[in-house]
Amino acid sequence: MTTASGTYTPKPGAAPLPRMIAAQAALETRMLLRNGEQLLLTVVIPTLLLVLFSSVDIVDTGKGEAVDFLAPGVLALAVMSTAFTGQAIATGFERRYGVLKRLASSPLPRWGLMAAKTASVLVTEILQVILLTVIAFALGWSPHGNPLSVLLLLVLGTAAFSGLGLLMAGTLKAEATLAAANLVFLLLLVGGGVIVPLKKFGAGQHVLGLLPISALSGGLRDVLRHGAGVPWGDLGILAVWAVLGLTAAGKFFRWE
Repeated sequence: MTTASGTYTPKPGAAPLPRMIAAQAALETRMLLRNGEQLLLTVVIPTLLLVLFSSVDIVDTGKGEAVDFLAPGVLALAVMSTAFTGQAIATGFERRYGVLKRLASSPLPRWGLMAAKTASVLVTEILQVILLTVIAFALGWSPHGNPLSVLLLLVLGTAAFSGLGLLMAGTLKAEATLAAANLVFLLLLVGGGVIVPLKKFGAGQHVLGLLPISALSGGLRDVLRHGAGVPWGDLGILAVWAVLGLTAAGKFFRWE
């Protein structure tokens, strides 16, 4: 409607930036939780691995309860499945179908779109951590350590995997991203210290220890299982991966 002065009420124009980012983040989260493949990666697989390997003596996890070794690794796997695998696949197909191109022409700036995607990832991870923690406690998990150290590891791990996921989604074709993201997920699940201790890989454990999944799972395990302080080494590895991944994604990401 218009007033006597000829102005419109309510005044037309873009919503405030925080409101746009929040609305986009809510939409991204709803779409992720409605996607069957995403739920398989983010919820079903980590939960099954935690329950199965904690209940059946398949892998030698050392002294103590198996769940004390497995729970930190599965938490790291949950971060990777959401921030890397799930985000890479979803963003890759959004790019292919022109969704990103159209969103880039909206009042929401490109960095705002990426901020909304990051917020969606964080919300999903919070739900994952709550679910897996409840299940781990039911299996007899006895965590130790400083919650702040755990939070730092999860945040840096999210940043590292998000950068790598966006880099893959923004440079490869959607089908290639789908295949590569799932392949990397499987390889890091096996060789990243999530289920199988790195010491089982002999001399290769030193190289594998530099992977982001190894740093995240190892750091969480040091804190939550052994009650260690701040795992500076693992945090440093994750910080390097985060800087490299996010910088490369910002430079090489193609919106079309």
